[in-house]
Parts: sequence; structure tokens; C-alpha cells
Amino acid sequence: MRCVRPAIDFSFPGIAGDVQRLRRFLGESLRLLGITPPPTARILNLACGRADETGVLLETLNGNEQGGHYLGLDLRAAEIAEATKRWRQARAPQGTIEFRVADAALPHHWPASERFDFIFIRHQNYWDAPAVWDRIFYHAMQHLADTGVLIFTSYFEREHELALAALQTQRAQVLLNLPHVDSRALTDAPGKSVDKRLAILAAESFVRNRTFEDNFHLRAR
Repeated sequence: MRCVRPAIDFSFPGIAGDVQRLRRFLGESLRLLGITPPPTARILNLACGRADETGVLLETLNGNEQGGHYLGLDLRAAEIAEATKRWRQARAPQGTIEFRVADAALPHHWPASERFDFIFIRHQNYWDAPAVWDRIFYHAMQHLADTGVLIFTSYFEREHELALAALQTQRAQVLLNLPHVDSRALTDAPGKSVDKRLAILAAESFVRNRTFEDNFHLRAR
């Protein structure tokens, strides 16, 4: 699949390299689970911000670059406006790309009837507002397709553990939980680095019914 880049380049030094490392990390994680994305995947990017990772998600989570649907949600109108402007030219070859201002903690801000093959959250900040993130995680699990998975990355080890524990109270099953050996260290907080850990989870019923094998070709490990 070809490289997908925004019409307006990344805003800060280091981001281009971070995105390349995320592409490899996410791709390797999917391969470990034997996940083959569906031809026209439905992808939801929560708290997408400026949408630096949109190209990575389109490349790694969508099995057919001529189709699929990508939706980015964020609370901040300025970020959504920038994301829309940056990715406008990528719409045609990659199916539909859409960005909306939305509060994912509120049920009526979610697409009413749409369920997603992949829900992605980059650098969740669970310890900043646990009650809010509990609601976000609840709605995310409700909007996964029957064969869908939720993927998130974290800046910090402890915050990652807290988010995993919170999702497991929603009966999410951990399929994969990995450290990122190439994560770029940041200097604004001790122990912080870019995409430091990545986890992939699915609904309990999804794992129990073994539809994961049937639809995503899970290899025996």
C-alpha cells in the first residue's frame, strides 16, 4: 500500500519520525495477532487532535486503499479544523475521511448506528480524568463491530496499566500488550515517551465465539 501523507506537513520536529515508528509498531502488532484488515474497514480515531496518525491508520488498518471509512473525533474545534484541512486531498483515493467536533464521553456525540472495525486512541490520558475515560471506554466498546478491536497507545507505563484495567472492567479482553522498543523519549515529564506502549483489545463475546479466527485469520501462537 502506498504511503499516505497529509496535504500540510507535520507541525513539529520529530513527528515525522514518530509516525514512521508508529507505522512499524502497529503493523508488527497486527501481524503478531494474524489480523488481516477487512477490504473496506471502518476506522474511528478518538481524540484525534491534528490527526498526525491518520495516514498510518489508513495504511495499516484498511485492506483496500480505494475504500473504507475513517472518522476522527476530538473536543477541540481548532484541532478538527486543522485536521480537516491537512487531510482534505487524501479523501478520494482512500474512501471517505471525515473529522467532527465531538465529546466521546457523551452518548449522543457518537455515530448513532455505526460500528467500527477498529477504534484507535493515541496517547490516552486516563489519569487526567478517570471518570470521563470510563465513559469513553464504555461507548467505544459499545461501538465496536462484532469482529472489531480497540487499539490504544500510551505515554506512560503506569497510565497504560490504569487504562487497561479500566477497559477490562468493561469486559474487554486483552489480545496484545507490548512495549515500544523504539519509542522516542520526551523531556517534559519523567518516564514519558512517544507511543511507549500499545494494547489491542476485543469484546469478551468476540473472543468467546472465536469469530476472531474466522474473520481476521488469527494464527496459532
